Amino acid sequence: MMPVVNRPSMQWSRSNLPSMNRTTSTAVTRQTIASLNRGSSTQPVGSASSSPHPASAPRPAPAPRPAPAPQPVPAPQSVPAPQPVTSFPVPPLLHPLKKGQKTALAPAGAQPRLTIGVGWSVTDPRCDVDVSAFLLAGNSRVPGDDWFVFYGQNQSPDRSVFFHSEPAGGDRQHIDVDLSCLDPRICKIALVLTINEALEQRLNFSMIRDAYVRILSAGDHKELLSYQMTDYYSNVTSMTIGELYLHNQQWKFNPVGNGVSQDLAGQCAMYGVELC
Repeated sequence: MMPVVNRPSMQWSRSNLPSMNRTTSTAVTRQTIASLNRGSSTQPVGSASSSPHPASAPRPAPAPRPAPAPQPVPAPQSVPAPQPVTSFPVPPLLHPLKKGQKTALAPAGAQPRLTIGVGWSVTDPRCDVDVSAFLLAGNSRVPGDDWFVFYGQNQSPDRSVFFHSEPAGGDRQHIDVDLSCLDPRICKIALVLTINEALEQRLNFSMIRDAYVRILSAGDHKELLSYQMTDYYSNVTSMTIGELYLHNQQWKFNPVGNGVSQDLAGQCAMYGVELC
């Protein structure tokens, strides 16, 4: 390791301070300050050449900016005309019920064959509405995924419930129900209206009008009961319009008319249907 050589120093005393000042720096005078400000010059302060800001020639006036070229005005785009919405006529409802007015369909012990007709009108042509049936056991859930009847699975495993998407008999869609061959585990059939892609397209039941359900006897298509909805809310995307349910060995109908902010997949989750 290279040794560090200490710098020699002199003894500090009052007598040698002036000599140190003289040997290390010059005395500070006005001329010294002036020369520092000017660089290497030693002219005294106040002389003509000591001015740090010599006069400069006047700047030429800036050239005027050219006017911007006119931009072409885009041609106005034509607004597409709204698509006409055709309302679906409501058939005569001969035995209408009020919301929540539970009524027997047949005497106790009877297991009639029924046709359930549904209809509606829309104020927005994007609304594609369908009815579905959830066949529920005593725990208000389906026994299995195939107990959900809709346009993609049009019959139940026991062949007691059939879905028909074509208009017939004055209704948009209808469901045939044969209670005589219904699986004994099933004690309720929930009828649900849904709007296809309601959440994706921001559709809701404020765009639906004149939704109804009517219960007909399958043989002569005579109306037994009917119900027309009156409440249509913007925060509702699917609606349970009614329920067939078994109570004390008697089948009854409950006009529910309540909705939720769920699409068809959400309704399936509520009733225990697992979608792929």
